[in-house]
Amino acid sequence: MIEAGTDPLFDLRSLEIFLAVCEAGGMAAAARQIRVTQPAVSLAIAELERKCGAALFDRAVRPLALTPAGGLLRQRAAALIEDAREIPALLRGAAQGRVPQLRVGLVDSLGRALSVEVAQWLGAQADQVSVLSGLTAAHASALLTRRLDMLIGVDDLQETPGLERYELVREPYVLLLAKGMEPVRSVTDLKRLAERAPFVRFSARSQTGVEIERHLRRLGFEPERGMEFDTPFGVTASVARGGAFAISTPLCIHEAQLAPSKVHAMRLPGPRISRTLTLVARHRELGAIPREFAKAMRQHLAELLARLPTVGD
Repeated sequence: MIEAGTDPLFDLRSLEIFLAVCEAGGMAAAARQIRVTQPAVSLAIAELERKCGAALFDRAVRPLALTPAGGLLRQRAAALIEDAREIPALLRGAAQGRVPQLRVGLVDSLGRALSVEVAQWLGAQADQVSVLSGLTAAHASALLTRRLDMLIGVDDLQETPGLERYELVREPYVLLLAKGMEPVRSVTDLKRLAERAPFVRFSARSQTGVEIERHLRRLGFEPERGMEFDTPFGVTASVARGGAFAISTPLCIHEAQLAPSKVHAMRLPGPRISRTLTLVARHRELGAIPREFAKAMRQHLAELLARLPTVGD
């Protein structure tokens, strides 16, 4: 909020003049390009520098060169102008019940489970849809810096204000063994298994990996560090080669799309743990879209989990 008696740092017109000078390489050329007088351009640039508290151009060289501050402002100004030009289309789309663009980050363990469904559902709400796969942490950063509109991931960003959250599904962590390995019935059996077989990890860069490591510490042991992967396919495929084990989830195993004859999933010994997948969006910026989107994805995931093979004891 702008306090009474204070002026904004700059307006869009001053930024347009600044960008014109950047492109033309001089104030006279910029004045001809945007059809105003040169004194008007010089005055606008001087006022912009006064408000910014920094010189934006190095006037000792010709054509004019940007200072470091000017280079930074050029990057941000171009983005602001482009955003401003999109506002009329945004408003027209909102009046028609559609939005021009929706960008969604999807945790990579849901790529096969949700990518097509996400694109189809959002395609009915927006003219352009981007579905980006990757780690939840990267998507969270993109959401908070407005490079994404929503994310579906393992972290609900509970400590971050200004967001709305919709739980989609909870799924158990399970023990993943290569086919033919003996069943593991207790935590003691699990510790013995770790002494003779390599444990394949989800990378600590992933929230899933962080949760698994936390659970292992609660159980009181830490398998030797060996292979680790960011993706469910890497983890599952390494177990499928034989002689290794991992902790995973039904949806992560489904993501890998390996033949059931290669791996065997069973209940994880000890205390039951699960991971929660959540849809997160900025509060009230997209109307009812996040809520209805979450409802549709929740139903699809529930139906998918019901079709997946039952985890054995």
